[in-house]
Amino acid sequence: MNSFSKQTRRNFIGDLSVFTAAALFPGSTLLSCRNLPGSKMKLGLVTYLWAKDWDIPTIIGNCTEANIPGVELRVEHAHGVTLDLSRQQREEVRKQFAGSAVEIIGMGTNEQYDWPDPERLKQSIDTTKAWLQLSKDIGGSGVKVKPNQFHEGIPQAKTLEQIGKALNELGRYALNMGQQIRLEVHGVGTQELPNIAKIMEYVENVGSTVCWNSNSEDLNEPGLEFNFNLVKDYFGDICHVRELNLGDYPYQQLMNLFVRMDYKGWILLECRTDPEDKVAALKEQREVFEKMIKNAQNL
Repeated sequence: MNSFSKQTRRNFIGDLSVFTAAALFPGSTLLSCRNLPGSKMKLGLVTYLWAKDWDIPTIIGNCTEANIPGVELRVEHAHGVTLDLSRQQREEVRKQFAGSAVEIIGMGTNEQYDWPDPERLKQSIDTTKAWLQLSKDIGGSGVKVKPNQFHEGIPQAKTLEQIGKALNELGRYALNMGQQIRLEVHGVGTQELPNIAKIMEYVENVGSTVCWNSNSEDLNEPGLEFNFNLVKDYFGDICHVRELNLGDYPYQQLMNLFVRMDYKGWILLECRTDPEDKVAALKEQREVFEKMIKNAQNL
């Protein structure tokens, strides 16, 4: 077991999320029940597919119209927020979001720490540190990373330990910058929640956290609630969902679990469809989200 208790981690992350998160937009139905569990949860967007072709003004404009108050910028998308931005360019990005109703939550990267090659592992760790600096410079609060896979001939336990120790180093680094590492539950095998929990046992600080990712593996026996409870004390201030009203993933049950623990972070839409009117689709997702939260609060 790591030396940093799960309860201490949970309390710290909850306080950090409240401190750093922007308030919900005026008119949100959740404002009327701000004292209920789950009332501080916020709906945001990942620029995965629905916003991959939008530049920053378009992201801000469309999210404002759809009442989506936060965005995680995926790397290599049309917004152009990359590591090679100059100090002045980073400041320009920061000002655009700071002067708007949309919060920049951070960067969504593909950095991973399972590489058998020590040099490649070191490169991933060093690049993550550069992403953390970029996130800080543009006004974000953290960086999303991945576990991301097992390798033939290497014991799985060794890979999980390696990932966990890398996250422990990066978590300390992130904390010193006022940032957060967000480990997305991702990758064949590594996205199984018992493996994510094992990774996090090597993390002795609150700088590295878990980003729930709404995978089908979450439903593996003995079921969603059991697997959710394996990692909930490691949650940071973001999680990922797909379209809340499509497919057979039990999103209402998931929202019930988040509300029950009084989660105070971002529920980020990482949608996979391609609707013609994405602003209208975002508005629909907000309506579904608010209804699910209300349902959970009424239990």
